Amino acid sequence: MLRWSPRTCGQCASKILRPRSAFAADLNRCVPVRSGISTRAYISSTRPLTPQPLSNQRHNIILKRFQSQFSPLKPPSPSSLGRPAAAKSYRRSRKWLRRIFRASVVAALIAAFDIYFYDRSLTRSLRTFYTGLVVALDYKINFRPDPWIGDSVGDLHARSARRMFHLLRENGGLYLKIGQAIAMQSAILPPEFQKMFARMFDDAPQNDWKEVERVIREDFGKSVEEVFGVSFSGDPTKGMMERTARASASVAQVHWARLQDGREVAIKIQKKEIARQVGWDLWAFKVVTRIYTWWFKLPLYHLVPYVSERLMLETDFENEASNAERMRQYIQDEPRLRDRVYIPKPYPELSSKRVMTAEWVEGVRLWDKEGITGSWQGGWRTGSPGAGGKLLAPPDPSVAKNVPTNHPNDEKLKPTRDAWRGPSKQGGLGLNLTTVMQTMVDLFSAQMFLWGLVHCDPHPGNIFIRRQPNGKPELVLIDHGLYIQMTPKFRKEYALFWRSLMTFDNETIGRITKDEWGINAPDMFASATLMRPYEGGDGKTLAEIRSMSKKEQRERQFEMQQHMRRSVRDLLANQEKFPQELIFIGRNLRIVQGNNQFLGSPVNRVKITGTWASRALAESKDASWQDRWREYGRHLLFRTVLISTDFIFYWSKLKQWVGVGKGMDDDIEESMRKMAGSMGVELQHGVFEG
Repeated sequence: MLRWSPRTCGQCASKILRPRSAFAADLNRCVPVRSGISTRAYISSTRPLTPQPLSNQRHNIILKRFQSQFSPLKPPSPSSLGRPAAAKSYRRSRKWLRRIFRASVVAALIAAFDIYFYDRSLTRSLRTFYTGLVVALDYKINFRPDPWIGDSVGDLHARSARRMFHLLRENGGLYLKIGQAIAMQSAILPPEFQKMFARMFDDAPQNDWKEVERVIREDFGKSVEEVFGVSFSGDPTKGMMERTARASASVAQVHWARLQDGREVAIKIQKKEIARQVGWDLWAFKVVTRIYTWWFKLPLYHLVPYVSERLMLETDFENEASNAERMRQYIQDEPRLRDRVYIPKPYPELSSKRVMTAEWVEGVRLWDKEGITGSWQGGWRTGSPGAGGKLLAPPDPSVAKNVPTNHPNDEKLKPTRDAWRGPSKQGGLGLNLTTVMQTMVDLFSAQMFLWGLVHCDPHPGNIFIRRQPNGKPELVLIDHGLYIQMTPKFRKEYALFWRSLMTFDNETIGRITKDEWGINAPDMFASATLMRPYEGGDGKTLAEIRSMSKKEQRERQFEMQQHMRRSVRDLLANQEKFPQELIFIGRNLRIVQGNNQFLGSPVNRVKITGTWASRALAESKDASWQDRWREYGRHLLFRTVLISTDFIFYWSKLKQWVGVGKGMDDDIEESMRKMAGSMGVELQHGVFEG
């Protein structure tokens, strides 16, 4: 055992006047330590120190200092070690970290489940709720003469239009249909919405061929080859089908095919995600509308079930095939339209809920004015391909052999069939726009007043024009998903309403709109129906507008739009009586007016529509012969009264010829624009721009 030497103690004693911490450090250096044993443990294991001959003063100081820190041969007691310090704890931070981690895992699982099983339906709904809430809060806070954010109410409209446009674009599917419906009604929206939603007619991206095959197999239980009798291996005895879509819209895409029996067909295939998304989309639409109805006190929600039902039926292709067949039969039974309008024949045996097969149509779309009016180079007494339902010439046999080498994403098998355009490909159908537009207005007027079955999506993309061998136009109407069926009572009331508009029969207008339809703003509703200011009535609306004309512009614009809100409440005042069909009929009238304007207003649209309304009352099959003779006499008188509208029409044509006007419908819209401008609303002319 080691002993403490006097020399060691002397070295330590020489530093007694230094701080205690320094003394302890020197002691550690001077005391020999065995491997793995601390200084304190070593000193404790030795016998008590025996002082050597030194000065008593220094000796006592050293002993006192050592004895104050060490207890030889005795383990330290808990009390001598001091009170134990509590370990540092981060309980709140760890709890929130665990919560964040668990929430992230749950969110990731929900997102994955939403993507793979519901095609992002939940994500789309949450995006809808968020955008709807932001827009609602923005309007609630800033819809005032001097907004808190932005310089004017116009800035508020611009922000909201951008948000809504991006929402509809990002969600796609049925939301694009809603966006197109907004675009069609953009004439009554602020200009910021008009400019943004004019771009809603762009084509939607198409799905991959594998997804198309999956939809067909799920609906028919067979492969594409088995259902349609086509071959992708080059078999010349089978039909052929393009795997690249010819057109792609928000809900479906269209593929060309030639069946084994020689029929050329258009196969409309619903995009696979639509079936899962449509229920969620309509649910989100209902929730947002209900909140807006409560928040802004606008009676809108009672229209939602009817609108939702129409949109849901639009995704049912069996319903579309049924509508097409009914309209085809109506036209075949109507001598005034039989040789002027053509509905492609649907094939129910090759159709299902998500797949519709119909006759393929060759023609020029309505928006191609040059293609309609260009010089005809197809030969004497010949028509354009397919006119009158004539079978189309088959493609070259060599095309089928090249199918196996084609790529599904870039496959064009259908013949071009444009020889009638001439060698330079600059020719057209050689048709007069007046006869084309006359046929169109006749068709949709007959739908409203004769049959009560109305096509509510007649935009230029759904209308083809062909040239018949006799040189007359043939209008082809496609896309029969969005239809409304008018009741006989409402159809008769609507025809009487139109005739009364033309004769300024304010008593009948008031009786129908207020008593039958529950509309408390007949003059405004009459203007919306005619698409021009209605000069009859009591003039209450215009009088209120003129009373605001001298106010400061910001305050005036705000009050005008407040007046518009009140007018909407008046239009929808009696929810039980209001005919919900008017929503889609107004859409039809607006699109037809836009088509007429697009072609240069070649016809007197208002006169043609009014004539069909009066004629339908005279030809009513459920009326007695006395009533029919009475109505026929009124119809003859009505035709005489309508001559006055011809003076207006030809005066507009004269101004158009000399270059100081654009046509009657444009003059009408200019009148509407002036009236709406005084109400704080700017009308848009180019409905189909973009």
